[in-house]
Amino acid sequence: MLAMKRCALFALVVFSLSLAGQTNSGQQSPSARLTIQESLAFAPTAKGTTPNGWYANPPSMVNVDNQVVHSGRWSVRFDCNTASEGGFSVITRSIPVDFAGGEIELHGYLRTKDVAGYAGLWMREDGEGQMLKLENMATQHVDGTREWTEYTIKLPIDADARQLVFGVLLSGTGTLWADDLRLLVDGKPIAEAKPMNRPLTVLDTDHQFDKGSQIALSSLTANQIDNLFTLGRVWGFLKYHDPAVAAGKRHWDYDLLRILPSILAASDRSHANEAIVQWIDSLGEIPACNATQCRTEPANDLPLKPDLAWIHDTTTLGSALSMRLQRIYQNRPGGDQFYVGLAPGVGNPNFQHELSYAGVAFPDPGFQLLALFRWWNIMQYWSPYRNDAGQNWPAVLTEFIPKLALAKDRTAYQLGMLELVAKANDTHANLWSSLDVRPPVGKCALPIEVRFVEGQAAISGFATKDPASTSAFRIGDIIESLDGTPLSKLVEEWTPFYADSNAAARRRDIAHSLTNGECKSVTVGVHRDGKDIELHADRQPVQGDSSPKWNDLPGDTFRLLSHDVAYLKLSTIKAADALKDIQRAANTKGLIIDIRNYPSEFVPFALGSHLVKNSTPFAIFTMPDLANPGAFHFGNTAIIDPASDHYNGKILILVDETSVSQAEYTAMALRSAPGAIIVGSTTAGADGNVSQIPLPGGLSTMISGIGVFYADRRPTQRIGIVPDVEAKPTLSGIKAGRDEVLETAIRQILGPGVPEATVEKLAKPDIALQPTPTM
Repeated sequence: MLAMKRCALFALVVFSLSLAGQTNSGQQSPSARLTIQESLAFAPTAKGTTPNGWYANPPSMVNVDNQVVHSGRWSVRFDCNTASEGGFSVITRSIPVDFAGGEIELHGYLRTKDVAGYAGLWMREDGEGQMLKLENMATQHVDGTREWTEYTIKLPIDADARQLVFGVLLSGTGTLWADDLRLLVDGKPIAEAKPMNRPLTVLDTDHQFDKGSQIALSSLTANQIDNLFTLGRVWGFLKYHDPAVAAGKRHWDYDLLRILPSILAASDRSHANEAIVQWIDSLGEIPACNATQCRTEPANDLPLKPDLAWIHDTTTLGSALSMRLQRIYQNRPGGDQFYVGLAPGVGNPNFQHELSYAGVAFPDPGFQLLALFRWWNIMQYWSPYRNDAGQNWPAVLTEFIPKLALAKDRTAYQLGMLELVAKANDTHANLWSSLDVRPPVGKCALPIEVRFVEGQAAISGFATKDPASTSAFRIGDIIESLDGTPLSKLVEEWTPFYADSNAAARRRDIAHSLTNGECKSVTVGVHRDGKDIELHADRQPVQGDSSPKWNDLPGDTFRLLSHDVAYLKLSTIKAADALKDIQRAANTKGLIIDIRNYPSEFVPFALGSHLVKNSTPFAIFTMPDLANPGAFHFGNTAIIDPASDHYNGKILILVDETSVSQAEYTAMALRSAPGAIIVGSTTAGADGNVSQIPLPGGLSTMISGIGVFYADRRPTQRIGIVPDVEAKPTLSGIKAGRDEVLETAIRQILGPGVPEATVEKLAKPDIALQPTPTM
């Protein structure tokens, strides 16, 4: 499940990851850390009112304040109003983890006014380009109006942490003030912490290519592409199988850059293979394993086995290279790996020691090829869903060698990586650091919400409450063109850059970005009431949440739609309230659980325990094998045990294309309840804890890192949660303001004899906004 509390937190992780490469990662003296501690105040910059020394996102929502303070002269103030409803604001600092200790603490005073959402301190530890630990106060529900109160968050100091990223956030609307932040290590000021004495690795001592690969390319011949294909495969194989490389004795990225000139200069395949053989021999003798040390072959019944038939291909590799690869495989090390580990308690791959090279200037063909080879080999050896992606992976590698090696600038490189990552067909796998270059590009958008309904891009709502800016549009308008270009043509051009598991998720993401562009007037061709018309409207600066809109009801988390129908949405649920919610629903005929969203808290067991009568298995996972890279085996089975309070009515679970990751896992869990019915449409099809992948240039992507299957081993990736009863919005329903998915669930509870008008009334949002009746 996506390792984040909610979509706003996802934005926080992506934003702060991009900052990590901008900060000084060198050692700091205690006096330098004291300076940092003193600079946690919020004095304004010389040119504006944003707090000096802090990154603010978006800057327009963050200011310093000298009127409302806890102590001293300045606090920092966040202002999010209805124009940015659902938005997310954050301030961020980053410092190296060059101090020793057991626990890092962030203290600070917060004051809130009319916060709808939550406010908090946040703190994250990063390793080599990826998140290790995170705390953001999401579960403390600091909302509403509160006077100055001191809050504290803590994280154990991870031995692999290199960077501490921290700050203050506001998710939703309202006003937040923060003041008097302090950093402590083991209860003492950070200035008093002892320096970290971390053993040096080869990554700390080999600096040959820190400033660039020194490789220049203007074209590639077919022979060079063929030889680079072999090099990319062999480089990845050695990374995870050669004893010296897997033990971290080689800076393997830089070894690639060292061998690249020889491969590019090779006149034919045999000369390139000979250069690779000499390169392998330079790594040292491969010690033969004995009877007790030799790695066993992966079992035949594994759900996913390594694809290594290619190392026996003497036609392509030549006999000398093939024999060396086979010997390395037969004597491969077992257990720990330097460049990959397994996340504690979960088992998804953790790509430790992968550097992001944020300071390298682009274009740089060497580092661009490194990005391709790193990502491609991670897919081959550590993705549980590589076969589910539906790709001819060798063809993908061949296709992208010239696309990436010859990218002319940083933007072209990022677009190439976006297109490459999309080949994973994994909604988790976007190039999250580079969405600003994914088409359509622009910092402005039309103030409308778009959703694909009946295969057409329909206006389903408005992104502002200003009627003047939306007066040209009507709910239900079908967008057919933008500035004279047919929408179908635009969607076809944009689709290769969208990394989604299935068509439903891809349409969702394209719809969300569909009107992005320059901040100017745009001509919109729409179909309305049987006629094609042209509208003219101004794109406006994008504000608020960057995630697609959820489709659950506004208002209370729990409410009674009638005496017989209870409704519970998971976008604002609290795990601690699960029992109370079930007790409120006790006398109803049916409970509708709406997961057309992302759950605010992890509730499969807290809620599911009140829906099952017996211990019920609902999912099983596949895990990678460090001793057999590329192999995955079935691991633990997830089981829900029943609680004493049990809901006895019908259970209806609502899902659609906005249901992704943890939402899908939760739907799997709740579906295991006897008689539970899934209503809606196919979900986004990306399940499993995510593994982050740093890439050269400070880029960042992810993969679904473990395989998630139903308990009977039926797959979920790309397929999603398939509903028992299909229900989708219609164009007529959108125009009428109806929630046809919710209506379908209500009919399942009340039966076919209930008048249509009654069902429609119960599903109307204005009815849902009424106070929840007390029990």
